[in-house]
Amino acid sequence: MDAILVVGGAGYVGSHACKALALAGYKPVTLDNLRTGHADAVKWGPLVEADFGDVETVRQTIREHGIVAAMHFGALSLVAESVAEPARYYANNVSGTLRLLEALGAEGVGRIVFSSSAAVYGEASGEPIPEDAPLNPINPYGETKRVIEGALRFIGQAQGLAWCALRYFNAAGADEAGEIGERHEPETHLIPNVLKAVRAGRPVKLFGSDYPTPDGSVVRDYVHVADLADAHVAALKFLAGGGESQPMNLGSGEGLSVKQIVAAAERVLGHPIPAEMGPRRAGDPPCLVADPTRAKHRLHWAPSRSHVDTLIRTAQAFEATRG
Repeated sequence: MDAILVVGGAGYVGSHACKALALAGYKPVTLDNLRTGHADAVKWGPLVEADFGDVETVRQTIREHGIVAAMHFGALSLVAESVAEPARYYANNVSGTLRLLEALGAEGVGRIVFSSSAAVYGEASGEPIPEDAPLNPINPYGETKRVIEGALRFIGQAQGLAWCALRYFNAAGADEAGEIGERHEPETHLIPNVLKAVRAGRPVKLFGSDYPTPDGSVVRDYVHVADLADAHVAALKFLAGGGESQPMNLGSGEGLSVKQIVAAAERVLGHPIPAEMGPRRAGDPPCLVADPTRAKHRLHWAPSRSHVDTLIRTAQAFEATRG
């Protein structure tokens, strides 16, 4: 059973990746400082509580568990917060990742799957967006992901590190068995905020109605978190088989506006959902939709759970378990 270091494995996408790894016959070893992650989401392997930039602890963990590859989900990830506190985002996301790569290189770990983001594209023109589209982030969060991808390219060449940077779009939904789901504080993602508003009996707050989109609200490509987790396992196997280091988009290939998501939630839940419109959030591009062709061909991956009704149904089922 190969042991895989899962940095940020107590978080939303990372915990789902741990489950997918376990189901695929791997041993996930989570390294997480638990500042935003949850210890009770670590169910399929051991937890090491530490910062991913702690070189000595990472090296010790690699040796103790016989780590053969890594997945890296650890990051500060709030767009508006990154605009307000860019230095903090560079220090954590970029500097911390460089120290993580130092530790992997020192211990001879030769593969890493990196959680990147559609935020590297900024306000991309046209849709869907292919991987060779210009990278022009419009917020510090996206810029940190772009910088790390560049570091992977050059450090990979220098130390023989094989990598995949998976640029995913909007992660949504929850584990279909209800074991894990989305628990951010503060919560900035649309679907859980719609569900929280419904449970609290208050209007859901939406941001921006004057974007250059068909209905004035932002358009995003929503992909189920379990589909993302499967793609990470597929990328790990791709690299193990000698696959070329590269970025890949993960998405459904279809865009839904904020207002369409609310309408879908009304359909799934069976009642109207009042909305309160606020101003635009800083750093939000109008439209981001993936061209996932590369992942389809090279990873033999396609999302199977990413229909909007499934996203909302699984998120609602998990939300209901929280009392």
